Amino acid sequence: MVKKQTNVKVVTGAVFVATFMSAIEGTIVSTAMPTIVGDLQGVALMNWVFSIFLLTSAIATPIYGKLADTVGRKLVFLVGLFIFVVGSTLSGMSHSMETLIAWRALQGIGAGAIMPVSFTILADIYPVEQRARVMGLNGSAWGIAAVVAPLLGGFIVDHLSWHWIFFINIPIGIVTMGLIWFYLQERTERKKFTMDWAGCFWLSLGLLALMLTFQLLGEGQLNVLFVILGFLISIGAFWAFLRQEKRTADPLIPLSLFANRTFVVQNLIAALLSGFIMGFEVYLPTWTQGLLGLKASEAGFAITPSSLMWIVGSFIAGKLLLSRSPYQIVNISLTLVMIGAITMALLPATTPFWCFFVIAGICGTGFGITITTTTVTVQSQVDVDEIGVATSFNTLSRTLGQTMMVSILGIIMNLAMTRGVANHHGTSMAMMNKLINPQTAVSLPANVLPTLRGILYQGLHAIFIAGVILIVISFAVNFFDRRETQHLTDDKG
Repeated sequence: MVKKQTNVKVVTGAVFVATFMSAIEGTIVSTAMPTIVGDLQGVALMNWVFSIFLLTSAIATPIYGKLADTVGRKLVFLVGLFIFVVGSTLSGMSHSMETLIAWRALQGIGAGAIMPVSFTILADIYPVEQRARVMGLNGSAWGIAAVVAPLLGGFIVDHLSWHWIFFINIPIGIVTMGLIWFYLQERTERKKFTMDWAGCFWLSLGLLALMLTFQLLGEGQLNVLFVILGFLISIGAFWAFLRQEKRTADPLIPLSLFANRTFVVQNLIAALLSGFIMGFEVYLPTWTQGLLGLKASEAGFAITPSSLMWIVGSFIAGKLLLSRSPYQIVNISLTLVMIGAITMALLPATTPFWCFFVIAGICGTGFGITITTTTVTVQSQVDVDEIGVATSFNTLSRTLGQTMMVSILGIIMNLAMTRGVANHHGTSMAMMNKLINPQTAVSLPANVLPTLRGILYQGLHAIFIAGVILIVISFAVNFFDRRETQHLTDDKG
């Protein structure tokens, strides 16, 4: 019994390290990107270093989910970690932006296994009453990474070289793989199945077209024709995917899952809230840097309380799941997020820094309860041999919500700033770009700073109003869920 408990703790620790390693990757690369661009001379391709990682990760996620249910969690998780480590190694050895982008694509393919399969492993080794708080702790790795990554990235770039932001994954990845190999005891009855390659193709094409369109749309690089073409391709691919799933004997994502109202509602809420979370994490530091003039290292701490309270929220979710329905719990958690969203939408530009700690704490509690509840509920709605697929779809929903909302919010901000610049003589978008970075803001004329900050404030005001609307939509979606209490402790299988 003691050995079994030790194994569970070691596996949980290994899963957390793997999740943290994947989570920190995006932010730490952002910190080192100016140095990378200066070395590899590829500023025009800079955004693709991030975009390709996100795209390949999202495309690989549902495939890993299916494999986890058929060939076993352990093997799939190890393969994902191995690909991630190989991609990291090759990324660190890159000699041009083109090769770096190619290896980041491989790294993303590996990362696509880490989040969904880690949650699936935790679902296997913990009962529901413990699972919520463990998953909340694991999910908090993303918030912790947002705080640690800039500091770690800056240290590595200053004292070693940018190559080591990738090489650091090698020993961590190898140790994690060793722990999973020796300590994860899995009793998986491997099924005979035929991989739905046609389904993989159509789903991948649809996701690629959709995410790429939103990605470039948010950067303002697409005209109307390309936008329409991108959406038509994604719609056509998803239609072909649905036809394929209906007629194949072993579908990549069983369509029967979508007959479950709670499954659909919880995934939609996860997507919507994840979009809000991205806006919160991106634009709250923009406020503290652009309007309050804080350094990036200081501004990042504005969202730290949300990471800490996320863990508290997951513990609360674990308690509530034993006595209340997901509908009731999500209403409670969305109310907390709504309080934070409305407060941010009404804040004056001169709001002191400490106020954001309170707001972030309230929102973080709501984030932890909501995301943990949606994840555990989705897993509880399916049979044991479909938990991998269900978890991967939940992860994919969150990724799509983040991608689309970041693009939409980017468009809202750009339109607001463009309109503000047009209405104020002597200002420009170049000045707005300098204002957002405290290091370059000092070079702006003092007499124009109040005007520029007023323009930025109007843009942020529009962003947070959009956030309120997003939470209102989430409430509306939750209204369609079942109201009765569901006994999530009774796992199916």
